[in-house]
Amino acid sequence: MNISIRSLCALANLLLIAVWSNPAFAQTTSENWYEDYSSAVKAATANEQMMLIIFDDESSAARTFLSETVTNRRIAQLLENYTIAKLPVDVNVEVDGKPTRLLNHAAFSYMYGSGGIAIIDYTNNDPEQFGQVISQFNFKGNQGRTTDEMEVILKLPPGTLTQRTLIYAVRMHPEKPRSTGGIFRRLLALETFRHSRNQANMQLQGHHQWESRFHQIKAQLPGGLTPTEVCAESWPGQRLEDAAIECVHSWRQSSGHWSAVKDSNTYYGYDMKRGRNGIWYATGIFARDH
Repeated sequence: MNISIRSLCALANLLLIAVWSNPAFAQTTSENWYEDYSSAVKAATANEQMMLIIFDDESSAARTFLSETVTNRRIAQLLENYTIAKLPVDVNVEVDGKPTRLLNHAAFSYMYGSGGIAIIDYTNNDPEQFGQVISQFNFKGNQGRTTDEMEVILKLPPGTLTQRTLIYAVRMHPEKPRSTGGIFRRLLALETFRHSRNQANMQLQGHHQWESRFHQIKAQLPGGLTPTEVCAESWPGQRLEDAAIECVHSWRQSSGHWSAVKDSNTYYGYDMKRGRNGIWYATGIFARDH
């Protein structure tokens, strides 16, 4: 799902945004961190960077995340390429003259109103991708997010929220499947988007019309590479991240699917879409030389 927050962009000549900040955030925690949403957007746009928002709910998990995870040497180095904003979970923005809780905006719906991190892409020159929320992860466990989890999140390839969440679930699987070790190719990403959407619209998991799609995809791949597809579905009503993890778990239960997911590829694509029945439908398509 592409979720744009351009309606919230803090460019003064397009839209007035004022952050009503908690006084406890009067001082920055680091010289390159922002406490003001609009200032962070301007900086990320000017620097053509990803923007990481830390929604601080002042929980013990959030405190550990801030004091240990983001200060870890590996993570701190990765964050040098990000514009960072630390905001309270109840931070408001002014939209059309009315204060609105930022976490209640549709762009952040997969934060489920709670503390955690979100990433917005201000690096992509494609107007359909620029300003998209491409990661949303709530704090969980005692650490909020572990160092290993954050490293995976910060190294995800550019893509949509659903694509990156499913890739995250694959990379976090304890058996370390290798299907995302190749190049995340736009062709395969588009095909996984289309087929996941088709499954969601049908509310039916399956390799629908794969024979014809196989030949269409193969004809667009270089060097005689051959495509392979895997499909899965979540349980009804699962949250985005949980649904992605469930789909990977489902692939693990099938020797044929897992063989494709665990192996290395030249190119790969992943995506998932939710049907009206509350079930997420996932697709992976890989290209390799057989």
